[in-house]
Amino acid sequence: MKFFIDTANVDEIRDAVSMGMADGVTTNPSLMAREGGEPVAILKEITSLVAGPVSAEVISLDTEGMIQEARGLAMIADNIVVKIPMTVDGLKAVRVLSMEGIRTNVTLIFSPLQALMAVKAGANYVSPFVGRLDDLGQEGMPLVEQIGQIFMNYEFHAEIIVASIRTPMHVLDAALVGAHIATIPHSVLAKLAYHPMTDKGIEGFMADWQRVHGN
Repeated sequence: MKFFIDTANVDEIRDAVSMGMADGVTTNPSLMAREGGEPVAILKEITSLVAGPVSAEVISLDTEGMIQEARGLAMIADNIVVKIPMTVDGLKAVRVLSMEGIRTNVTLIFSPLQALMAVKAGANYVSPFVGRLDDLGQEGMPLVEQIGQIFMNYEFHAEIIVASIRTPMHVLDAALVGAHIATIPHSVLAKLAYHPMTDKGIEGFMADWQRVHGN
């Protein structure tokens, strides 16, 4: 499974790259606004750090506006993927962009039928939001399983990006159900590497060494 980093913070991306854990990056308007810089400049820096796909989201809500924005975003770098919201206007935009060879990631997916429509429109990636479903008292991960089954049934080649990840268990569950990609906040990525028994083991090894060899 590929790990994307869900952030627009360049320092977080550099850290993930240094660990070999940044197969790609996903951003959104909220993440971009949090950084406070000029969006195009931020995206140029991110795309220079990461060889894989970098999702950049449109802010227009009408089809023509999305298409125009997407064309501009795609010109920033070859590895830009344009995020389009899962709406009727968004599907129309994806259809046009697909025919123009611009890769798209349809975001804010909460049902398997939405994912099916997105891939039929020509999306390269679909992003089911598992954490937001969990927040509502629903289980988000069965959505990923259902989308995966539909894609396998009909040999669709779009990739599933498990999004809205809140915990390491979301990452584990995404891997177990065979999702192609998990897009992970940097704070959660750091938790994946942690286990108290690892720290305890290191402490024991160091104590044994110091008893024999000193500091």
